[in-house]
Amino acid sequence: MSNPTIGVLGLGIIGGIWARHYNDAGVLAGAWNRTPQPDFPQWQADPAAVARAADFIQIVVADPPAVQSVIDSILPALGPGKTVIQSSTIDPDSSDTFRTAVLATGARYLEAPFTGSKPAAQGKQSVYYLGGDEALCAEVDPLLSLGSAHRIRIGDNRQACTLKLAMNLRVSVQMQVLAESFIMCRRSGITDDTYFNALAPNITHSGLDKLKEPQVRNRDFAPLFSIKHMLKDMRLAAGMSTTGDLATLQTIKAQLTAAADAGYGDEDFAALFKLIDK
Repeated sequence: MSNPTIGVLGLGIIGGIWARHYNDAGVLAGAWNRTPQPDFPQWQADPAAVARAADFIQIVVADPPAVQSVIDSILPALGPGKTVIQSSTIDPDSSDTFRTAVLATGARYLEAPFTGSKPAAQGKQSVYYLGGDEALCAEVDPLLSLGSAHRIRIGDNRQACTLKLAMNLRVSVQMQVLAESFIMCRRSGITDDTYFNALAPNITHSGLDKLKEPQVRNRDFAPLFSIKHMLKDMRLAAGMSTTGDLATLQTIKAQLTAAADAGYGDEDFAALFKLIDK
């Protein structure tokens, strides 16, 4: 396909950034969001209009019900020559449902969840986990590369969804560990500078520690990725048939639930810190 175009359905923190990258590259054919943004480049009034205008349709919304609503809206506009790129974080069973519906129209379906929050998206450093046909992954690579650093083929659609949820489990647990170890030291009189200076050369120091250090130090929990969205992901992970015996998953889901119940749902998931820093 020469000069393929892409449309974005969902202009939240990440989808809006990607859509602007596509627009800057001259390949954005349409953009839509549930809350209207008529001044957005290539704005369309409904999802079906985006699907009619674009060769590739990327879905970036909150959860499986939101994806279902979008799929239902665009099905009449799909068919041969169209490809749905599903980039919302969903569970494997939901992915199977959406894939079946899209393929029945003659269109193609690629599961493409991602990792990387707002700064990564802005810097074109997002990482995609691709689940689908190898040839399709190669075909879509030039488009996805416009807003990402890496595109990793994981396997099929179910495996891509599973790996994404597994990565978010790691991230949320690491945030909880950072919060607890930091508070443990602070309560003993160790200064914040001493803690982070000691953490930096430690074998456990991670990119998440570096990203979240300013938020923890300054109690700035403006959302890069919110408590409510991480809780949604951990609920999806905990609902899988293969995860019932994963104790840490259950623990972090409980912590995120407590944070949401405390009124922190719209704050960054670093606000797990607030549960123990009273």
